[in-house]
Amino acid sequence: MTTIKDSVHDHISVDGVAEDLLDTGPVQRLRRVAQLGTVKLVYPSANHTRFEHSLGVYHLADRALDSLGVGGVEAERVRAAALLHDIGHAPFSHNVEELIHRHTGLYHDDVTDLLVDTEVGEVLLDHDLDPERIAGLIAGEGQYGQLVSGELDVDRMDYLVRDAHHTGVPYGTIDHERLVRELTFADGDLVLDEGNVQTAESLLMARALMTPTVYAHPVARISKAMLRRATERLIATPDISADSVRRMDDYDLISALRMTPETETFADRYDRRDLFKRAVWAEYDDTPAALREADHGTVRELEADIAERAAVDASEIVLDVPAEPSMAESTSEVLVGGEVRRLGDHSPLVTALRTAQEQQWRMGVYTVADATDRVGKAAVDVLGLDIEGTLVSDVRQRVHATLDEFETDAAGASE
Repeated sequence: MTTIKDSVHDHISVDGVAEDLLDTGPVQRLRRVAQLGTVKLVYPSANHTRFEHSLGVYHLADRALDSLGVGGVEAERVRAAALLHDIGHAPFSHNVEELIHRHTGLYHDDVTDLLVDTEVGEVLLDHDLDPERIAGLIAGEGQYGQLVSGELDVDRMDYLVRDAHHTGVPYGTIDHERLVRELTFADGDLVLDEGNVQTAESLLMARALMTPTVYAHPVARISKAMLRRATERLIATPDISADSVRRMDDYDLISALRMTPETETFADRYDRRDLFKRAVWAEYDDTPAALREADHGTVRELEADIAERAAVDASEIVLDVPAEPSMAESTSEVLVGGEVRRLGDHSPLVTALRTAQEQQWRMGVYTVADATDRVGKAAVDVLGLDIEGTLVSDVRQRVHATLDEFETDAAGASE
């Protein structure tokens, strides 16, 4: 048995198949993949990795299995899946996932090719575990797959607490010990036991507060959009494929971006935290439905149109259209009066959070600092935005003055 000190769960005991999986290359690679990607440009202490998160998920899965009374081979399968659930992540976690999927058809939980006939697969087979079955659990298949990937999964329980801890933001605090203890199965579905509506609501509240504060912070979104665009240019070069990027770690990707002429400008900006600025920030109702649903090709065409109208290089424009607001946690199921009910159908809090989520949604257009004004005006025209409801950046020079000097200047201006 190996005991590991963890910043969130204190001591984590790892044994069995999980202990043998720890020192495999794909698991150790997760030490070099940031849990929150570019969020560390906002919160400097958010340097935690997918490796420690995977240990946390393993730990909570182990606790949940004990509480559910699951043992033997089935429990070993789930423990292996919990530890391995993130080995499919590309560099910077979710930041380039959609780009990789567009080229490979694979998301981070599509890991069959990483488990079958590989170093990891050999360890699984040594423990009489079928790699394909473990891949299925990671994808959320079957009754026990819900523990690893579902609406009440231990993945979500760990990352909310861990991300809050490392960013210093208090909103992700949840009672994960009670959540794990109160899980049960009803008709094959993983649900929270009787009397736990508020426990389930705490997941929704934590996610709703962490999203605008951490996951969708404006600086994090801008840096993510820039990284995604640079990686797209990298993949377009003859020597680097999406498959090779998928298996890189954060350091590999940044190094490749630095050494490639088409992407070295971004790498320099990233190193200096010299990010694009917002030219347009539009709310949900002010963004045409056709734009909210635009595919990648359409977005690129719109960027080119904005660049031409604003007389800037197309590489200096990024149109950032988030996915439609969604709340997967609202489909969590809770026992109420002996019946299984969806949280979204029972909790009035869900309706309020859905409204807040839509109000927090923003479409953005980003560009270099000295072009924000003309790019903003061009974007409003090209995208057909309602200027009354759209926030266009107003770039001002900083003012350095004492309070007396400021009041004197203001009085003069009013005269």
